[in-house]
Amino acid sequence: MLEALRNAWKIPDLRRRIKYTALMLLLFRMGTFIPVPRMDPAAVRSIVERGALLGFFDIIAGGAFSQFSVFAMSITPYINASIIMQLLTIVIPRLEELAKEGEAGRKIIAQYTRYGTVILGLIQATGLSIGFKSAMKPGFLSNIVVIVSLTAGTAFLMWLGEQITEKGIGNGISLLIFTGIVSRIPASIIQTYALVRVGTINILLLAVIAILGVAVIVGVIAVQEAERRLPVQYAKRIVGRRVYGGQSTHMPIKLNSAGVIPVIFAMSILMFPSTLAGFFPSSKFMTSIAEFLQPSGWLYAVLYAMLIVFFTYFYTAVTFNPVDVANNMKKYGGFIPGIRPGRPTAEYISRIVNRITLVGALFLAAIALLPYFMTAISGLNISFGGTALLIVVGVALETMKSIEAQMLMRHYQGFLK
Repeated sequence: MLEALRNAWKIPDLRRRIKYTALMLLLFRMGTFIPVPRMDPAAVRSIVERGALLGFFDIIAGGAFSQFSVFAMSITPYINASIIMQLLTIVIPRLEELAKEGEAGRKIIAQYTRYGTVILGLIQATGLSIGFKSAMKPGFLSNIVVIVSLTAGTAFLMWLGEQITEKGIGNGISLLIFTGIVSRIPASIIQTYALVRVGTINILLLAVIAILGVAVIVGVIAVQEAERRLPVQYAKRIVGRRVYGGQSTHMPIKLNSAGVIPVIFAMSILMFPSTLAGFFPSSKFMTSIAEFLQPSGWLYAVLYAMLIVFFTYFYTAVTFNPVDVANNMKKYGGFIPGIRPGRPTAEYISRIVNRITLVGALFLAAIALLPYFMTAISGLNISFGGTALLIVVGVALETMKSIEAQMLMRHYQGFLK
């Protein structure tokens, strides 16, 4: 691996891209320490500690949310806008046509996503200005300053992520989230070391947790890379004097095609009542619901797992259409051996997808619930949860593959052998 890194640094273009990416990520981290004017950081921190969902947002934002900096909303509005555009592409025929037009259509959809990011950013910033009113200086001007600052910070991060994608290495938006999560690790290590010194944590227990964490990372990598390969045979076609097709290939179907999105959806729904209760502590109704859905309870774990399985199937059904895959395969003379083209192929692919999606959904549920079980057994507050681990591992693999592709283009051996 060290040899691969040295080879990557020897390539001038790749070295320039790595430096550019590092500089943009450093700029992102510097922005997390620029506070929003007319806000009381101590009051904001106390509100964030009362809401579990706000704590998760703080992990994604790399601590910028608890400090209420200009990057407090992180890139969350952009992610929401992207998901909404994916769903609308299935529903609205015009967007579906744009998605099939190639690069030109994708540019138009990307522009719509940018507009949606700004709109969602304004809505979310307005909600935060209302929810954090107790931590804000009184006056209408304070609301305007907070809303404009937060929305501008999100728009800047969106631009920053797109610049990293275009001129750097890997997916810029994913790298921003990755950097925000990883930036919390040093503080967690220092805190754990302090607890070990005072004797609060047993060293043997800490070693068991570390070994289990490494095993979970290995499992996440295996599942993220796992795929079912369906054999596909293409018939020979004669066009003029040329012969096309006749070769055997395969169609990969990922075991976890939904990624971490089902976990985020499920967590957002379950933690929304506790967040509202933090904003409106005088409401007995919201407080009772929040107490009923405490993360330490068994009901929360059961509902969490069920929602993850549901959203995994839902998102997979939205993003993967077996009928379109079967029709495209039939259009180019392809077929699965032993399966008739057309509708039987679509039904066969749908049956395979449903089976492997169940395995992926159960894996996501197990990883998401693992920190809660470890906290219950060990008594430690393990903040670096399964969702953050899935994001970190997924982005690291994606970035490594991007560097790998750049190196292979220049005849260098990469990370994967």
